[in-house]
Amino acid sequence: MKKWLKASLLLAIVAVLLAACGGKGASGGDSKNIKIGATVGPYSDMVNQAIKPLLEKKGYKIEVVEFNDYIQPNKNLANKSLDANLFQHIVYMKKFAEDNKMDLTALISVPTAPMGIYSKKFTSIDQIADGSTIAVANDPTNLARTLGLLQDAGLVKVNPNIDPATASEKDVTDNPHNFKIEPIEGAQLARTLDSADVVAIPGNFALAAKLDLTTALKLENMPENYRNQVVVRTDEADSQLAKDLKEVVESADFEKVIDDKFKGFSKPDWMKNR
Repeated sequence: MKKWLKASLLLAIVAVLLAACGGKGASGGDSKNIKIGATVGPYSDMVNQAIKPLLEKKGYKIEVVEFNDYIQPNKNLANKSLDANLFQHIVYMKKFAEDNKMDLTALISVPTAPMGIYSKKFTSIDQIADGSTIAVANDPTNLARTLGLLQDAGLVKVNPNIDPATASEKDVTDNPHNFKIEPIEGAQLARTLDSADVVAIPGNFALAAKLDLTTALKLENMPENYRNQVVVRTDEADSQLAKDLKEVVESADFEKVIDDKFKGFSKPDWMKNR
């Protein structure tokens, strides 16, 4: 009986020690079991094709969770249902985290599909007729980018002090061609190509709709702060997972997948300049 009790006690101690060695994955168990969230389309593809295989070589078991909106990936990350996500630029992340009292940290930027101006009615910027309807994203951060793109294309002039957190159509200061700016839900933009004269579509939505980036009348010269980021909770920013995520994104193997399978994506400065 005493031997049995000693054996049971020893097994219990070993179990506790093993549990203590585990990390803090989304499930609260072994840190090698990881959930990464991404929006459906190019960024879930990027996780599946470029990040997941490289992390698996490091011994991780990866589950990719796909989302159809920009709200749930951060909420699921904050409540620890996810360990990381990839879908957003840093301007959006900071605003969302502030509004929702979340502690999120961007680890590293990734190659990002640029926003573009598309049309089935016109084949060049110069052809766009006065009074045309231009459909744009209705969320402030994407709208700020869109207005900047329209200005770069010479279509409108925009408030030089535009705030990406609160941008609206009122930030158009000069509209000499009387374009009708029509904000709609970003995920619906590609569907309006048959009805709107011109549509400004963020790159991820364009690719999700099977649009060829090279058919855009104009692509944006993407600012660094609008490139998508791998994001984690701030309390995990120095974790081994965070270090491994950053390492695989910085690897030559990751860039090779981008070059092979994500043509037209705009690379961040750190990748172009190394």
